[in-house]
Amino acid sequence: MTDKLLRPIEIGLTAAIVAVDTNEPVVLTAAPSDGDRLAGLPFGPFDAVSHRTFEIGLRAWVQEQSGLTLGYVEQLYTFGDRGRHARAGDTDAHMVSVGYLALTRIADTAGQPHVAGAAFEPWYRYFPWEDWRTTRPEIIEKQILPALNEWAAQPEAPNTARALARADRVRFYFGSDGAQWDEERVLDRYELLYEAGLIEEARRDGRPAALSRGAMPQLGVAMRFDHRRILATAIARLRAKLKYRPVVFELLSPEFTLTELQHTVEAISGRHLHKQNFRRLVESGALVESTGEMSTRTGGRPAALFRFRREVLQERPAPGLRVRGRR
Repeated sequence: MTDKLLRPIEIGLTAAIVAVDTNEPVVLTAAPSDGDRLAGLPFGPFDAVSHRTFEIGLRAWVQEQSGLTLGYVEQLYTFGDRGRHARAGDTDAHMVSVGYLALTRIADTAGQPHVAGAAFEPWYRYFPWEDWRTTRPEIIEKQILPALNEWAAQPEAPNTARALARADRVRFYFGSDGAQWDEERVLDRYELLYEAGLIEEARRDGRPAALSRGAMPQLGVAMRFDHRRILATAIARLRAKLKYRPVVFELLSPEFTLTELQHTVEAISGRHLHKQNFRRLVESGALVESTGEMSTRTGGRPAALFRFRREVLQERPAPGLRVRGRR
């Protein structure tokens, strides 16, 4: 058996820790290290001696390194593609990372994580084409679709086996030529941009489509390793979860107004929601109950305060908010 076959594998835990701050979805980023100029998601090793499960390990090192207490935690996927942590000439162990989606409340973080260089950043910095709350993002028409359509017009490799042609994937994923925008296809869109060589990570990884380009378009902020792919996976999962699990209440204060609830759902989904339709949906779903108190923190007219009605978890199997945007 050769040394190549004996190369060890290490297991790490990578967390997309999400909160909502002043109606903006934010994700905890860690400072660049080891000479890397890019920030990334918090990452820590799995210690099989100290931690019985991956989730216990994740919660422990997040608490130790950032001071944050995580609420909802869900395993996403195992990311172990060849080269995801490699540098030219590396002989170190191959790193396999178990990705997690974790939710916290900004109020629980006292505003800032307790580790130098770490900060909550708006996730639309990394995916500016995903924010449809006011209008269809200009970056799609001005930069993304022209570049993708040019790439899609090129002949594909003969051994490519995909159910959809390039042009069809561009249309379906980015909602062009009459196709509907599906907010859950965050990872599909990111991977299409990567395959077309339109994002910095593709050039860094030596993808031919990226190396053959001249100036690289500025399509969001790059992250170290494959962390933007992990974040895309987390956003897609959370957007889907909103529709059949009450995870949105993990991001809100225990007591909230219906406007705060709507703005939080809009922030995560990237969609603008019709106010009256949203309130009818909340009422028909029996997800919340009135506290009998009023809030004046908005600065306007006092608004009724609500809380999550936990009995709904025993009443039906999929208590979520099946919202639809106006577009």
